Amino acid sequence: MEIEFIDPQVIIQDEINEEILMRIERYGRICYKSERLASDTSASRFVRNLIDRGHESVIEHEKITVVYITNRGITHEIVRHRIASYSQESTRYCNYQNKMVFIRPYYFPEGSAAYAIWKEAVTGAARAYHALLAQGARPEQARGVLPADLKSEIVVTYNLREWRHFFRLRADRRAHPQIRQIAIPTLLEFKRRVPVVFDDIEYDTGFPAGAYAPVTYHRKRTESAKA
Repeated sequence: MEIEFIDPQVIIQDEINEEILMRIERYGRICYKSERLASDTSASRFVRNLIDRGHESVIEHEKITVVYITNRGITHEIVRHRIASYSQESTRYCNYQNKMVFIRPYYFPEGSAAYAIWKEAVTGAARAYHALLAQGARPEQARGVLPADLKSEIVVTYNLREWRHFFRLRADRRAHPQIRQIAIPTLLEFKRRVPVVFDDIEYDTGFPAGAYAPVTYHRKRTESAKA
């Protein structure tokens, strides 16, 4: 069995740009029948006014989907957010007989005694899983020996209001360090793309930036690829 150790990743699935704000403005102005006041430059001001006044129900009309590659312990925290859609790699149906991947804990530096202990533990779990399969166990039966640091991919879709809630909890200094590792860089990217929606969200500025999970965007298939 091949065993691999990787760092977490953030893969944003949607375009995040000014068009999101323009759509929110269009929906929100229906409440006031003020559509005639919309202009090429009014969306940002309108959305900021909604958020400042606490009228966040309007921003629920827009969503963003992100794929997190993290460990199963962190996915258990992510799915506690209620207003959401999730699709997650299943240990019932995925067979890790040939390869098993674990998320490296950044707080145990490679070469340290703590990292050696962690690596020995997860490697032992991988061998036990493989041995159970060799004894005829199905993946859904053998998965009981898998540790929380097993790599898991989870598709997360929140509306903008729920993303704000997610970041307030998960980018905070009191959140688990491995969820901050993915939440903070996601927040910073959202702040960069649509600052009016997220620039008031605070986060743990003391978290080591060198540990941030890299943020990338999903590449859409080209027409030639589709063909």
